[in-house]
Amino acid sequence: MSAALGQSMEARLEALQCHFTWDLNPSRLKLFSLRDKLEDIGSVEGYSWLGHIYNLQGYIHFQLGFTGDAQRFFSRAAEAFRQMRNTVSDEGAWLVVNHGNLAWLHYHNGEQTESLAYLSKVNSLMRTYPSPSPSQEELHPEIYAEKAWTLMKFNMCEKLLAADYFQRALRMQPDTVEWHTSHVLALVNSFKNSNKELGADILEKMKITKDHDPDNLYLVALYLEACAKKGKKIGVDARELARRVLRKPVSSYSGIKPLLRLYRMCISMDEAIDLAEEALERHPGERYLKRCAAICYEMRIFSNQDNPSERSMIDRAIVLCKEVISLYPQSSLKRKIALANIYAESNNQVEADQIFNELLESGLDPEGAQMLYNYYAKYVHCIRKESYKSIEYHMRAAEIPLPSHYRENSIRTLQRIRERNKNRMCGDITEFLANLKD
Repeated sequence: MSAALGQSMEARLEALQCHFTWDLNPSRLKLFSLRDKLEDIGSVEGYSWLGHIYNLQGYIHFQLGFTGDAQRFFSRAAEAFRQMRNTVSDEGAWLVVNHGNLAWLHYHNGEQTESLAYLSKVNSLMRTYPSPSPSQEELHPEIYAEKAWTLMKFNMCEKLLAADYFQRALRMQPDTVEWHTSHVLALVNSFKNSNKELGADILEKMKITKDHDPDNLYLVALYLEACAKKGKKIGVDARELARRVLRKPVSSYSGIKPLLRLYRMCISMDEAIDLAEEALERHPGERYLKRCAAICYEMRIFSNQDNPSERSMIDRAIVLCKEVISLYPQSSLKRKIALANIYAESNNQVEADQIFNELLESGLDPEGAQMLYNYYAKYVHCIRKESYKSIEYHMRAAEIPLPSHYRENSIRTLQRIRERNKNRMCGDITEFLANLKD
């Protein structure tokens, strides 16, 4: 009887719409990175998404093995939804995902009675708040919206799916401003790390949406960036936006990161650094701003501009990188690699070698290893002048079957070496590429 009940219960859990059934499957590196990114949103700028933020944090902490923290975040999510919706009832369709998460959490904790209670609550909510769509297959718009917002935090393919889910939610509930904004952001972000330009239709959607959501400065910064890529002069608008962003609470949603990218692209690397330092002067203890500033210094040092980086700039970059690594201890792989490259740029190859060697021996998961191998291949080629070792690590990066721009870059590099046909490893490269699995 208990075995049959267990199978029945598992089937009911699998049928739920929640983080545990959405096939997210992030790597451990991605989990730590997501955890830190969600913390950097804060509770002021991310207010309209606070319930979704806490739900995803709960799932991440569960996947990392911190079940007590998972319970705490799921409870905070339920309370945040109640406060944000400001309704007479304490219940609504927005709690379906949260209660599904809690059903799974209690199930994994061996608390069958509590799990069954949340399964019952989900069933009750779905009967009380059915989807307004005439189609039986359509989810409630609140569920589509949360699923879309969650998928936006993952890879490019998921961002396209997120845009589709937001569109479905908006067809049934068209007056929710933050859904319109996030729908556009999902479309824009799906082009990130690609060579494709935004189409005129998406640019027009961005313009319309920012006019309806004028306080979303993150979207404004992305719109100006898209305009700049089309050849428009945006210097005056960018500087005005900077004044607005600096007045906002510190948050990854405030627009500071895309604004600094806009400065680097359209104004100057040095003015981007000045802006980042001004933000830090206003909020000297904010780790997110230190991270943004560190990136600006890194980009300036590696920009190959005519004027070489001064010693003081390199020293400041090293200090910031070390601070950021200490503030993001589980999600700072990229900063550690950047620090190694900064040391190499300042002719301190001993420090650079030490960092890379420690990382290579650290037992990274496939996603982290792929990134490291790609960067290390470039390092040993440019700094150590070891072309064969560089080829070896480009191969290591390429043979990890995870889609990423690091893998694509390594494959393109190997293809160029093969096409030039001047390296004694060309035959090995040809055979390797022919046998490469997607």
